[in-house]
Amino acid sequence: MPPNATPPDEPLAMTVHSLATPDLAEPAQAEGQRTRIGRLKMLLVLLACAAPVIASYFTYFVIRPEGRTNYGELIAPTRELPAAMPLTTLDGASVAPASLRGQWLLVVVMTSACDAACEKRLLVQRQLREMLGRERDRLDKVVLVADGGVLKPELRAALEAAPTATVLRAPREALAQWLAPAAGRALEEHLYVVDPMGQWMMRMPPDAEPQRVMRDLNKLLRASSFWDTPGR
Repeated sequence: MPPNATPPDEPLAMTVHSLATPDLAEPAQAEGQRTRIGRLKMLLVLLACAAPVIASYFTYFVIRPEGRTNYGELIAPTRELPAAMPLTTLDGASVAPASLRGQWLLVVVMTSACDAACEKRLLVQRQLREMLGRERDRLDKVVLVADGGVLKPELRAALEAAPTATVLRAPREALAQWLAPAAGRALEEHLYVVDPMGQWMMRMPPDAEPQRVMRDLNKLLRASSFWDTPGR
């Protein structure tokens, strides 16, 4: 071909390169991994919240360097205050069960026809809290009335006298979903101890000896002092 000649037209050559096929399974796998990590984090948070309570119970009930025993009966597993428990004030106002959380509770169950034994339990409940001294603000008195009857004026006045108790009505069948008496005993015969997380964890014997109950309460408050503070 002469030097200045124009080269003839040639057909345009095209090269086709193969593209990687997207892996549609990868996003699903990543999403599943994120879900598992999220669940693990939630479990760790729950364990962190429960760890102080578990540690204090372990210290109290398992590690006994002095060979001590508890007077009250340990409830295992503990029983949580039902979120739907129908609680009302004596005047009929609804009360959220969650409002009872955040404080140790010493609970008495009674009927509106409170007899002499019932009045004695209320007196013992009152005395026990006062006997705690500077720790008394970590424990609340709760009285649950298991029927709809009217309380005697003098009894109501005593319950409302300072330091006041939290007095609520709760149907007996609803209470049975949370508290329970010892075999052959009535619900009203015991003092019940509830921890700040709303877990019923101890039941005192009928006609409990105040000094022995006090020892249990002191041990519980001492064992939980590093995570529980006065008030809600």
